[in-house]
Amino acid sequence: MTSQPKSTNQQVSELLARSNRLGSDPKNTNYAGGNTSAKGSTLDPVTGADTDVLWVKGSGGDLGTLTEDGLAVLNLNRVRGLMNVYPGVDREDEMVAAFDYCLHGKGGAAPSIDTAMHALVDAAHVDHLHPDSGIAVATAADGEELTRAIFGGKVAWVPWRRPGFQLGLDIAAIQSENPETVGTILGGHGITAWGATSDEAERNSLWIIETAARYIDAHGKPEPFGRAVPAYEPLPEAERRAKAAALAPVIRGLASTDKVQIGHYTDDPAVLEFLAGSEHQRLAALGTSCPDHFLRTKVKPLVLDLPAAAGTDDCVHRLRELHAEYRDAYRAYYDRHADADSPAMRGADPAIVLVPGVGMFSFGADKQTARVAGEFYLNAIGVMRGAEALSTYQPIDESEKFRIEYWALEEAKLARRPKPKSHAGRIALVTGAASGIGKATATRLAADGSCVVIADLNPDSAQATAAELGGPDVAIGVAADVTDEAQVAAAVDACVLAFGGLDLVVNNAGLSISKPLLETTERDWDLQHDVMAKGSFLVSKAAAKVLIDQDLGGDIVYISSKNSVFAGPNNIAYSATKADQAHQVRLLAAELGDYGVRVNGINPDGVVRGSGIFAGGWGAKRAAVYGVPEEELGAYYAGRTLLKREVVPENVANAVAVLTGPNLSHTTGVHIPVDSGVAAAFLR
Repeated sequence: MTSQPKSTNQQVSELLARSNRLGSDPKNTNYAGGNTSAKGSTLDPVTGADTDVLWVKGSGGDLGTLTEDGLAVLNLNRVRGLMNVYPGVDREDEMVAAFDYCLHGKGGAAPSIDTAMHALVDAAHVDHLHPDSGIAVATAADGEELTRAIFGGKVAWVPWRRPGFQLGLDIAAIQSENPETVGTILGGHGITAWGATSDEAERNSLWIIETAARYIDAHGKPEPFGRAVPAYEPLPEAERRAKAAALAPVIRGLASTDKVQIGHYTDDPAVLEFLAGSEHQRLAALGTSCPDHFLRTKVKPLVLDLPAAAGTDDCVHRLRELHAEYRDAYRAYYDRHADADSPAMRGADPAIVLVPGVGMFSFGADKQTARVAGEFYLNAIGVMRGAEALSTYQPIDESEKFRIEYWALEEAKLARRPKPKSHAGRIALVTGAASGIGKATATRLAADGSCVVIADLNPDSAQATAAELGGPDVAIGVAADVTDEAQVAAAVDACVLAFGGLDLVVNNAGLSISKPLLETTERDWDLQHDVMAKGSFLVSKAAAKVLIDQDLGGDIVYISSKNSVFAGPNNIAYSATKADQAHQVRLLAAELGDYGVRVNGINPDGVVRGSGIFAGGWGAKRAAVYGVPEEELGAYYAGRTLLKREVVPENVANAVAVLTGPNLSHTTGVHIPVDSGVAAAFLR
């Protein structure tokens, strides 16, 4: 190592800054892909002497957001000492466990499979990245020749080898034999670069990436995906997104045959261009190559083989046929390569579904995983573009893909994932969700693992609430006047385009006007019935179409009221419309049960704190009816109950969570009181 001694803090800070710069630009590497490292010395508190250590991005981290906690810290001499006990490529998986015996101090994050690459290369700083331009060269049929032509002797070619200790030995040997090199192209995989300083390593990484990109631009053929086929060209945007919304629930249902998935849709121009090309079927069938890619995207996508203008019904019919064929082919792929030690097949459904003229649907256990799977396939499209522009795209062999997809180390990583939350994999739409009961319900469902659509009359409040819950990988905010059928349809479309489908609807939007009969106007009556009775009907109708198309069951919950069964004074319009909602629950439970859709209601009472309805004047009017100060209304309601406890929005949200969770899977058509016990409202 030739770098000058630096403080431990400075070495780590430089490594993190370099990692974040490289990882934040998608042209350099994909999300959670690649790793970086630095070698230096630090004080060993046991011996009091300086000790050579390696700081390297740990397993599962992301370069763009890497922090010190994401670094593994190892005794460099002990890692290099593993060369003396390395049992050979047939047993190299054992070396990952051996890294645990090389940790310095507490060791930080778990060391990744690529640790050897960083430790064995004789350079103070090493970057391993997955840039599209570099992988394009790595997956070209004549990648070795292209490497020489593009980089001269400064970058060496390393034939494909599965990541591990032997790959680290391969790169170290090439570096030793070719001291003029600044990095390598890893066949079928990516790039590795190094330098004596952090800045030099970063410069060399970027030089390889940019040099490859410039060469592709200068020497590549103009139509790498083949000639554009008019029948597969993109539909106009509005038509494209409408068709995507119509197909999304069906596609999600198919992709969830083995395990329920969350979806992500994109009509990125690169996807649409790829699908419009005459070669897209051939290229898609070859699958992806970089291990990070196909671990997220599966070995290959499902591609609809109909023109962009094909009708929705025709597309659905063909998608079902292709899905059955895909599952058969995936099982055959597994059977071809599995042996007695292989993990069980994880599922035969596609992770990527491509629809010409419309775009790409990607799937995962949660929204981030689904989105990242789509981003990885976008990377794969970029790789295919470059490889086909210069040569012929030739990914690694299918058998090698299987060895990685069903790698024991990957299986162990999956086994370490935390147990899913009660609502993981579920997509909820909550109306009136920017305040009160709706906001509390959305918050609880998100905390329990749901993706949530915050639908509210006020779009700014809806978006602010969604941001509070974690942003677009957790929640989105949409404007929705539930009395307007077109706005309801748009909200449901936004839901399926954001998350792939819909599982759970909470009809919460409401208002109340407290007046005696003779003061209640026709407008008062119509407004309350439009928002709650008609609004719930419109939302349930739009949602039911998605739930039926998806064929995954689902839940519809009505936030009704104690007033649906209790006859109180000065409340004719509100109570009547709540009774309407209560009977919609029974009617829809009977109608939708054949589709596995459960419909239930919740009857709250006296939810004053945090309530938009009470804050809007209803509280003052009810307080006047009962002859108490408005600020004491909550206590008044509590005092008349059996439990003498005030009901707050979170109590209602808890009931929604229980009704829609796994423990009441056989319950439909019921109303759950959340009123602290109002005997006059007992259900009979």
